[in-house]
Amino acid sequence: MMAKKNIARKIVIMSGKGGVGKTTTAINLGAALNHFGKKVTIVDANLTTPDIGVYLGVPILPITLHDVLKGKAEISEAVYAHKSGTRIIPASIALQEAKKIHEDKLEKALEKLDDGAEFILLDGAPGLGREALASLNAADEVLVVTNPELPAVTDALKTIKFCQELGKKIMGVVVTKTNVKNADMSIMDIEEILEMPVLEIIPEDRAIKFAQAQKDAVIHTDPKSAAAVQYKKLASNLIGEEYQESLPAQHNPVTEFLLRWFGFK
Repeated sequence: MMAKKNIARKIVIMSGKGGVGKTTTAINLGAALNHFGKKVTIVDANLTTPDIGVYLGVPILPITLHDVLKGKAEISEAVYAHKSGTRIIPASIALQEAKKIHEDKLEKALEKLDDGAEFILLDGAPGLGREALASLNAADEVLVVTNPELPAVTDALKTIKFCQELGKKIMGVVVTKTNVKNADMSIMDIEEILEMPVLEIIPEDRAIKFAQAQKDAVIHTDPKSAAAVQYKKLASNLIGEEYQESLPAQHNPVTEFLLRWFGFK
């Protein structure tokens, strides 16, 4: 009897604008899912301004998603394994490739991906252009990333409405770069505006910048940092498992952050 092909959950990570932490979320959510033993492949579907390879220290690779979309390579040839076990399909950072985009072939290309992944995370292009639409068409579920600032939340609302018009399942919202010292919008206000649940709050954490400098996910470089713990909580939420991080009682940065956020400290 022929073995049944593994069906991966295809989740596109979207944002209404750039700079909100979408790529950081794609990398760290993928690493967190991998931390829980899930097989993950991260696809850089931001074809004009890709960052996955740059973030992970491999900006130039022999075969990229651009080669696949141009019919020059099979998608299996564009899969690279990170030392953690997480796999990536990078896009080319070459300027000439950005002028020759075949984003309409992304959905068909991913249908041929048979690397045993349980999760395929697409780092979509920001905004609502053709690249973003191609990522949406190739995915089954949508995770929206925003900052706790009104312009970002407004753009996130446009993204959500766009996804809803296409009949896509929106899992919820991840709010990144939160800081109790800033005049951030409250989570309650964000949920009210977006009419979507906030699945996780990712604090503005220096550990993320240090991780980027080390060309790795914060899940690996500082697994007990506030940001890493929150990304692991997000991953556990997606797979339906309860997550508890064992941190010293006298210094639990996540607890302290949440207490300050809700005004208890």
